[in-house]
Amino acid sequence: MEAMDKPTVFVVVQLSGGNDFMNTIVPYQNDIYYDSRPVIAIPQQQILPIDDRIGFNPSFAPVKELYDEGMVAIVQGVGYPNSSRSHFRGTDIWHTAEPDRIGTEGWLGQAVARMDPARENPLTCVNIGRGLPRAMAKPGVPITSVGDLDNYGVMSGIADEAERRQALDVFEKMYGQAVGTGLVKEYVAQTGMDVLRGADVLRKAPESYSSSVEYASNPIARSLRDAARVHLADLGTRIIYTQHGGYDTHANEVPNHPRLLTELSGAIMDFFQDLRDHEAADNVVMLVFTEFGRRVKDNGSGCDHGAGGGSFVIGERVNGGLYAEYPSLDIDKQTDGDMAHTYDFRGLYTTLLERWMGVEAAPIVGGRFEEIPIISG
Repeated sequence: MEAMDKPTVFVVVQLSGGNDFMNTIVPYQNDIYYDSRPVIAIPQQQILPIDDRIGFNPSFAPVKELYDEGMVAIVQGVGYPNSSRSHFRGTDIWHTAEPDRIGTEGWLGQAVARMDPARENPLTCVNIGRGLPRAMAKPGVPITSVGDLDNYGVMSGIADEAERRQALDVFEKMYGQAVGTGLVKEYVAQTGMDVLRGADVLRKAPESYSSSVEYASNPIARSLRDAARVHLADLGTRIIYTQHGGYDTHANEVPNHPRLLTELSGAIMDFFQDLRDHEAADNVVMLVFTEFGRRVKDNGSGCDHGAGGGSFVIGERVNGGLYAEYPSLDIDKQTDGDMAHTYDFRGLYTTLLERWMGVEAAPIVGGRFEEIPIISG
């Protein structure tokens, strides 16, 4: 899909740990909410209303500003049947779009294989952070991962290609026994030189970047600044992935969750302002998701792993507003103390794959699921 004669770019922000959607988009007129959360509920007078039922946590005010501009689609009640409360399994399901079995390939890795079938650009998909998110993993698909763009360059100081190959051989011998013959070994074997080739290009991105936007010094702000620099360097990158950790708020949610939302929303606002200042925002859409929501009742300090949560899709080409249904808080409609999901996340993936990335979704998500009209044009 093309936007304004430029390839579309997809930015993914994972909120690791299970964001408390009910304290992000708050049902501030619902007595069950306040009765269930005597410790962690957001006072009604602090809410930034969306309508006469729900509103934004005040710490999410910058995203509320973007929402008021029509740039934010709030997808309520996102999940899947028989939700897993395990971080590992829940994240794995979101990463592979396989809720009924253990998936072997990431949904974004599969998308990259279709977007760049000849593997011409090792920077088609870039992860800002350490390691390789499973969402991006697919044998034969080069994914470049960078923890710190200013100090980046995996073996890029080795000028001679023969020396680089020797270094990779040493790396494979060092880690081959540990990773066996599975996905990690295959990934290293098939994509090692491609990643090194991408490193040469990617390390130049900061050199051409200048901005009047002053990002904060927290991790998600630094990551989204790096995402902006990659995008603005015009390297042919189509997917950028990053994470914001700390959302496992079993305890001390009252001080911690507002801080996380403040960091996140400020970073998102700065990211889009940066892109707008460079006239480079019109072909970018961002997905903000988490592996599950939290329980309806608090536990006296925070709240435990739940089910139905929510996602945000943000961008100038987004049809802003509310989508799907806010999960019911009524006790007879809860699922063992959880808000039940009201919309299958594979429908959200289908919408983004088909309407934004121009990729056939059914082979990736395993069927056909209800789309939502969140993308304009």
